[in-house]
Amino acid sequence: MESKLNLTLKVWRQKDRDSRGHLETYPAHDIPTTASFLEMLDIVNEGLISKGEEPIAFDHDCREGICGSCSLVINGVPHGPERATTTCQLHMRSFKNGETIYIEPFLARAFPVLRDLIVDRSAFDRIQQKGGYITVRTGSAVEANSILVAKDDADSAFHAATCIGCGACVAACKNASAMLFVAAKASHLNILPQGKPEKNDRTIRMVQQMDKEGFGGCTNQYECEAVCPKEISVDYIARLNRDYAAAIAAEAVTA
Repeated sequence: MESKLNLTLKVWRQKDRDSRGHLETYPAHDIPTTASFLEMLDIVNEGLISKGEEPIAFDHDCREGICGSCSLVINGVPHGPERATTTCQLHMRSFKNGETIYIEPFLARAFPVLRDLIVDRSAFDRIQQKGGYITVRTGSAVEANSILVAKDDADSAFHAATCIGCGACVAACKNASAMLFVAAKASHLNILPQGKPEKNDRTIRMVQQMDKEGFGGCTNQYECEAVCPKEISVDYIARLNRDYAAAIAAEAVTA
């Protein structure tokens, strides 16, 4: 027989970005332990809709842990208690019967709340648009071995590229810093030979856009790495700092 949970939810409700948010209490009864966290919210919303009440708004898409849109702060931890797990891949067996669960959006100045648990993370898009590309010819495929890449570089670039841009690093940081995200997005191109021509410009533009968006500064307390669902290492932040210093120095020489 499938185990079920009776829970109490404390959910952040906010009409729009100009309204003041607050926590509201909802019962969550007969929740299967096999349900995902988002499926639990679906069940609660079905109950609210049946009573003519406004359902809880939350963001989601793939529900496979690869898009990053399911971003929630659960009991004070972005994406919840399980390491290397997105909210949509978190299952209710991680909670206890009778537990009270606090559910909030990723609160940061650069991530304004649009409604309830949904935030605007377009700041990340604007950062990527400043440098998240390389200049290559289009058309027929390039011979795979025409540019050799050392395995260590390939592995490091690939690991950085696994960042899904969910924003958990920002939500966990007391300064709402986006350094881990920017470091991953810049490094996965800066490391590879195909990304070298734009390396300096890319690094400067992305860091400047990050500051323009209102993200805070990094104080190296590693909360970002601890909550990252893809376990992106803070080593990339050190790499970004080195790349930025070198790019600024190079710009000064050519000025």
